[in-house]
Amino acid sequence: MRKKSFYFLLAAVAVLAASCSTLKPLSPSNFNATPSPLETVGNEVPVTVNGTFPEKWFNRNATVRITPVLKYAGSKESYGSAQTYQGENVSGNAIEIPYARGGNFNMNFRFPYHPEMLNSELYMRFDAKIKNKTVKLPEVKVADGIVATSALASAQSTAPSVADDGFQRIIKQTQDANIHFVIQQANIRASETGSQDMRTWQQRVQEAFNDPRQNLDIEVSAYASPDGGLSLNERLAAEREKNTTQYLQGELKRRNIATDVNARYTAQDWEGFRQLLESSDLQDKDLVLRVLSMYPDPETREREIKNISFVYKDLAETILPQLRRSRITANIELIGKSDEEIMEFWRNDAKALSVEELLYASTLTDNDADKEKIYQYVTVNFPQDFRGWNNMATTYYQRGDYNSAKQALERAALVSPNAPEVNVNKALFSMMDGDTQNAKELLGGASGANNLDAAMGLLYLMEGDYNQAVDAYGSTKSNNAALAQILTRDYNAAENTLKDIQNPDALTYYLMAIVGSRTNNFNNVITNLRSAITMDSSMASRALNDLEFAKYRTNQDFMGLLR
Repeated sequence: MRKKSFYFLLAAVAVLAASCSTLKPLSPSNFNATPSPLETVGNEVPVTVNGTFPEKWFNRNATVRITPVLKYAGSKESYGSAQTYQGENVSGNAIEIPYARGGNFNMNFRFPYHPEMLNSELYMRFDAKIKNKTVKLPEVKVADGIVATSALASAQSTAPSVADDGFQRIIKQTQDANIHFVIQQANIRASETGSQDMRTWQQRVQEAFNDPRQNLDIEVSAYASPDGGLSLNERLAAEREKNTTQYLQGELKRRNIATDVNARYTAQDWEGFRQLLESSDLQDKDLVLRVLSMYPDPETREREIKNISFVYKDLAETILPQLRRSRITANIELIGKSDEEIMEFWRNDAKALSVEELLYASTLTDNDADKEKIYQYVTVNFPQDFRGWNNMATTYYQRGDYNSAKQALERAALVSPNAPEVNVNKALFSMMDGDTQNAKELLGGASGANNLDAAMGLLYLMEGDYNQAVDAYGSTKSNNAALAQILTRDYNAAENTLKDIQNPDALTYYLMAIVGSRTNNFNNVITNLRSAITMDSSMASRALNDLEFAKYRTNQDFMGLLR
């Protein structure tokens, strides 16, 4: 009996010891971080950590709070979402871990990326208690460094959206007049040639002919109304065309106007009939329109329409007389100023230029200072045209004067708040601030804007959708376009894109070095890093800490270049 009591006592002591035992330090083998090393997606660092609490580790009375901590730049820290776990005897809402068999856990969190985090370490930090007693557990390092290549995506290097000019070298105009005829007649009446319609036409033709910047030709189109039979109408239309042409040629000769007259006729103007009928307020017009659609044969059409006697009377009084006519059209081309003339006016008499010509002038120079002067002139003289303010903003943006660019853009938005180009440029500023949601909304209202694809590509890069970014950039030759190709592991395409950039900068060569590293071409790494560092000395520090080049840190040539 005493022996049994002794065994019961031993069991009770074992249970008590288990419930009162302290928590032992965990090791890196208890954790697995994905990815490892960490990697930016856009401008964030998403991490998944899977962990294991060993068997008989988690005290039944313990509470353990785990906080992911990213340490960087000496003493700086950034924190991921913490998660709390508890033993079997703890009453609470945390995740319960059995003492005997332990348990697995999963933590998903993300850090906003800062360039200082390039050289960093990820730790799991523990706040543990057994009942009310604090238990100190050492932090456990679970990952080293961040591959931050996607964070090289840059709004600063994305070309802003310049609003187009509306300049046209040749502007086409037409001036029309009609000569109407009495039913079944082709003679031209004085009342028609002396009408206000004809006098206006003659005046415009004279002006066009006298102006060396206007080209002129004339067309005559003669018609008969679709009643009276095809053979009769054929003869009438031909005579009307002949008489109208002879009249015009006489008038042009009298006015010393030498230009071509092109003439044709249409025997039965069914198309004109349909158009006039559709635009009329004639009762039962739908009935006649149905006849037109049902019977393609002209004679059948005419017969069926005449059979609708209550409608035909109205047609004969209102529609048909308008079809017995010759339409005279003056085709006029206004020839605009040449490029040389526009630039000459800009330099000597800018007031003689329209806003379209001024904006077009900005496309005739590669000098940024000259473009800026033109845009300034437009904002002063045409303040209600958003394009001057918007384009002014783009010049500030491209030289890095972002405060001035924002101010000019605000003025553009006041004039035209929904202009697509304004939305693109505002979206670039939003992405510069990391606000991809606002950028997405702005780009949704930017259809048709210049450089929209580049802005969309940047948005996709920042959201981590690299395949979509590649599609958005298409054949664009830019650092961001090449970066999208690198992140989708299309290194041949990325290299070709980078080589085709017209004005390569330090980042261009740095990206070429990354391509060299990923394709194990050490010569390309050294050559392109040297060019990048020559243009921007800060690239040396970046490369020294960049895990893209970690495998070369024992190479003397590599380290010598960076130091």
